[in-house]
Amino acid sequence: MSDSTANGGDSVASPCIGTCSLDSSDLCVGCFRSRMEITRWSSASAAEQQAIVQQSLRRRQAHDQSAQ
Repeated sequence: MSDSTANGGDSVASPCIGTCSLDSSDLCVGCFRSRMEITRWSSASAAEQQAIVQQSLRRRQAHDQSAQ
């Protein structure tokens, strides 16, 4: 079964970049998803996946700004 069938719609590309390690806040240092978001990804609807991607992008931007 494909991802789009499993989650009830069109799937969203995973933000995973293959750098899978959680920091002390349980956020992945590669994609900035939380442990729960990573676990939920495969069963999430396309709308939920899109929300996860947007949240991870906001976390990445905040991280990048704090590093400057």
